[in-house]
Amino acid sequence: MKEYDLIVIGSGAGLNVASNAYKQGLNVAILDNGPLGGTCLNRGCIPTKIILYPADIVQMLREAEKVGVRAKLEEVDFHLIMKRMHDLVDGDVSNMTKGMKAARGKGLDLYSGTGEFVGKKMIEVNGERITAPKILIAAGTREYIPPVPGLEEAGYLTSTTALELKEPPGSLIIIGGGYIAAEFGHFFDAVGTEVKIVGRNRLLVPSEEPEISAELKRRLSLRMKVYTNHEVLRAGVEGSEKFVIAEDRSTNKKYRIRGKEIMVAVGRISNADLFHPEKSGIETAGKGWIKVDRYLRTSVEGIFAAGDAIGRNMFRHTANHEVDVAWKNMNGGSEEEMEEMDEHAVPHAVFTYPEIASVGMKEEEAVKKTVVMVGEASYTDAIKGYAMGDDGNSFVKVIVDAKTRRILGAHAIGPHATSMVQPLVYLMNAGSGDFMPLIRAQTIHPAMEEIMVNAFGNMRPGKGQEKYFQHQHAHGHNHGNGGDTEQHRH
Repeated sequence: MKEYDLIVIGSGAGLNVASNAYKQGLNVAILDNGPLGGTCLNRGCIPTKIILYPADIVQMLREAEKVGVRAKLEEVDFHLIMKRMHDLVDGDVSNMTKGMKAARGKGLDLYSGTGEFVGKKMIEVNGERITAPKILIAAGTREYIPPVPGLEEAGYLTSTTALELKEPPGSLIIIGGGYIAAEFGHFFDAVGTEVKIVGRNRLLVPSEEPEISAELKRRLSLRMKVYTNHEVLRAGVEGSEKFVIAEDRSTNKKYRIRGKEIMVAVGRISNADLFHPEKSGIETAGKGWIKVDRYLRTSVEGIFAAGDAIGRNMFRHTANHEVDVAWKNMNGGSEEEMEEMDEHAVPHAVFTYPEIASVGMKEEEAVKKTVVMVGEASYTDAIKGYAMGDDGNSFVKVIVDAKTRRILGAHAIGPHATSMVQPLVYLMNAGSGDFMPLIRAQTIHPAMEEIMVNAFGNMRPGKGQEKYFQHQHAHGHNHGNGGDTEQHRH
């Protein structure tokens, strides 16, 4: 049995820790059953965002007439779009693999395979047993395939296999209504595919604010069929087409939806079952997620977990932060010296069209915890939004603690949504986390960022909390309602 100082399961964000340990002279083993780089590099955020940018351009050209530009789209080169994506991904994986091979036997060993715990801190991989006093589990997730009768026989695409297509399908049924469905729906529509999204939840992208979900459904429905609150009962093949039978959960009516291909995008499941952590005494949650405490420790001393494997905030930027925290705590002394994983301001984006960005609490969550004020502003509240031809339905929304002015959440749908939400992420992590630095600062005019500032100057009580503010107003109290932050409209 070979002994290491550290074993890392997963070569996505976990590779950051392996690299740090190797540079410090530790003897490190990395286990991965797929190409190096993990989900993000090979089949997640990096390849999908490369192919989504051309889709954004296509949609911008389609909508350019709103601002007086009549453009003709001659061709979308699907092969070039996919080649650019594969060139970058394959190149990065190749370079990483070469680096690993060069380091083998010199303190950094790569084991290509699915390791399995066979005892406490003992893993068997490719017939060899290895152990280490410290282990980091960053094994990620894989696509969940629902047990829909006929689906396996009909055949289907996933977010992984869709990236290997040589030609876009003529028509596509996407089972699922989350961010993966929305992003791939946007992409395939842009390259000429007739898209039909079939989601079980009553909301599209249900993790977002309800009004953002509704607006995205409205916009995408102008380009494709979007069925929400529909349960897929079975799938099959009929002639040259595939089909699904979907039931409207509100009316119980059934519909036959046809397409040349089916894509499954209903969520992801933990990879933990592949390496049997329970054999090492590691506790898992109901769906196989690795259980960790606030320091990212598992139930076994010396074993930490981070990234998608813990099933909380499944974003690569969050995984990068989590493995940094885990690495610090692995090398920390007492619990007082350890760093807690702070999750109060975890941002994310959905790169569909229009773009969505979010950080922190939604309004429904915030009003259950404290008294809040909510500010909203339409893109057309700022001249830049009007100049871009927005129809007045793109908007931003901010949620603040009524007493402390601390930013609790921010949400946006529309062009450059991520660019407007990201500065609030910085504020939420700075000082007291209140929004006053944004108000005291000058905002370039005319610029998109004025929209977010306008939201802080246009506040209302949180839903269901109106009576509280009426009572306070009657007694002359001011709870930071933002009235002094109103921005000039132009």
